[in-house]
This record gives sequence, structure tokens and C-alpha cells, in this order.
Amino acid sequence: MGETVGHERRVFSGVQPTGNLHLGNYLGAVKRFVEMQEQDVQTLYCVVDLHAITMPYDPRALRHATRELTAAFLACGLDPAKSILFNQSQVPAHAELTWLFNCVARIGWLNRMTQFKDKAGKNREAASVGIYAYPVLMAADILVYKATHVPVGEDQKQHLELARDIASKFNLDFGAPDFFPLPEPMIEGAATRVMSLRDGTKKMSKSDPSDLSRINLTDDADAIAQKIRKAQTDPEPLPSEEEGLEGRPGAANLVAIYAALADMPKAAVLAEFGGQPFSAFKPALAELAVAKVAPIAGRMREHLADPAHIDAVLADGAERAEAIAAPVARDAYEIAGLLRTRR
Repeated sequence: MGETVGHERRVFSGVQPTGNLHLGNYLGAVKRFVEMQEQDVQTLYCVVDLHAITMPYDPRALRHATRELTAAFLACGLDPAKSILFNQSQVPAHAELTWLFNCVARIGWLNRMTQFKDKAGKNREAASVGIYAYPVLMAADILVYKATHVPVGEDQKQHLELARDIASKFNLDFGAPDFFPLPEPMIEGAATRVMSLRDGTKKMSKSDPSDLSRINLTDDADAIAQKIRKAQTDPEPLPSEEEGLEGRPGAANLVAIYAALADMPKAAVLAEFGGQPFSAFKPALAELAVAKVAPIAGRMREHLADPAHIDAVLADGAERAEAIAAPVARDAYEIAGLLRTRR
């Protein structure tokens, strides 16, 4: 699929500091980040605060959200000794490479990005240039580390394809066929796309007006159990085979959540609970979710009580990230013909 031969295997992913991390973020991203840092691969996880300013925001709230997301990373098990944890704005190479990529990417490519239409809404003329061009920044985020693999959800796969197109065109235009790898997506797991607890056809989201639609990582045990008790289901018992979940989005979502939390295939969940009513399955799911998720909130509070430690983690991570990114950006500028006389 891609050309990553000759490049050190390296995983990069970024999460926006928008506050209110929920179960979907945990199962779809952070839980996988923790698992990957135990593998024989370098992992970089970034708080993408430059992406957060493409929409209206409050500067003080952004600073708090950046620390809060870092606290969530740490509370979920990301280890600064095993992964590089940092916030994007502290590594200037991200922005430097973005301008170069703005001159490589084509308007037609960006016009095909479906998320711009969703985020800009009806008043596209009032949207920032940043919200239109942020997929180019995303490409720079990945390629400034020459990342070979990127954990992404299905909704971000189009942006990774753009990163591959930009890398390929840069390599071709400037006669450097192997400079940037073509990063490959990592889409896997039982619940890479967690759906709303109130509507199994919609993705779990912090913007949903109903707090019952999501389990927040800051929820206590009682809140988690209550939300699962009230989660959307249907009157039929659980099927014994996965095919029986078709056309039953609420049931399919709860089974996927159980499978992801328990680290077991959905088929195994159905083998255990098939034929049982939701009145039996929901208490088991609630118990599992409380055991896995509730402790995260306590650890987050401990980290947030020590902002100096969070800042130290980010500063150390930024220094380590810059050691990788700055030479890549410098070399890319030189390949593109820009005179760089300072080292």
C-alpha cells in the first residue's frame, strides 16, 4: 500500500485539546496509544493546540484544555519515558513545514476534504483559512517526524490520504524519491468508532447536548453506571452471532464497547451473553466500565493538581520532539531550494 521501506518505524498521532474527553476518545485512540508504546516502535503523541485555534476559542480555556488532555494521557497510562508527549505549538517545525506543504498541495485536493463542509457549516465565507487548510498542517504534523504509521479513525482516513499525496508530490517534484515516507493508517480494534449511548447511529461526541449520550473520562462510578442503564437498546435479547446485530445499532454499540473494554472479540462477548436480555447485559457492562474508566478520573485529578509537573512533561517532550523534527524541516527546506546558512 505505502512506501515506508528504509524509514524507521515510527507512530505519530495527535488529539485536539477541546476538553471533555469521553469513552469514544479513550477506546478509539488513547487506549491504543498505550498499547502501542509497549511495542518495539517509537511513539509520539501530540496535543495539537495549533489545530484548536482554527475555530473560535478562549486563550485561557485553551491553556487549561492542553494541560487537561495531557493529564488524561498520563491518567490513561501513557508514559513519558516510553512515548514522546508534547504540545504542537512548542515545536516550530510543524508550522515551518506547513508553509512548504501549502505550496505543494493543490486547491482541488483541499476542496475534496469533506470535514471542512461539516465544520464550516452554512456560512463558509466566514470560516477561517485555518479550518480550510488544517489538513495540510495535519500532513506536516505527521511527516515532520517521518512517521510511518498513524492511528486514525475512519473519519480522518481522508486526511491521511492527503498526507500521502503531499509526501509523494514533494518527493517527486524535488527529485527526492525516498525523503518522506508514505504513512500508513492503523485502523483496528473492536470499538474504533464508539457511538452515542442515546443514538447508536451517531458518533459519541462532546458536542451532543445530552450528557447521557457519552461517558466522560471525568465521570464517577455512579454516573457511568447510570448512563449505561439508560443507554439505547431494543426489546430483543442479545444475538449469539455477530450477524444478529445488523439493524440493531444500539445493541451493536454496547457489544462493541464491552469487547473493547474487555479486550475480547465481539464474537466472544456474544458467545457469553447471547440469548440474554439487556437487563442482564447492562449491569455486566456497567461493572466493567466502572472498573476500567472510573479510576482514570481520580488519576486525572491528581495530575491536574500539579500543573508544574504537566508543564515539565510537555517541555521535555517538546525538546525530544524538536530533536527529530527540526532536522527534517531544515532538510526539506534545502531540498526545496531555500537557502539555509544557519544550523
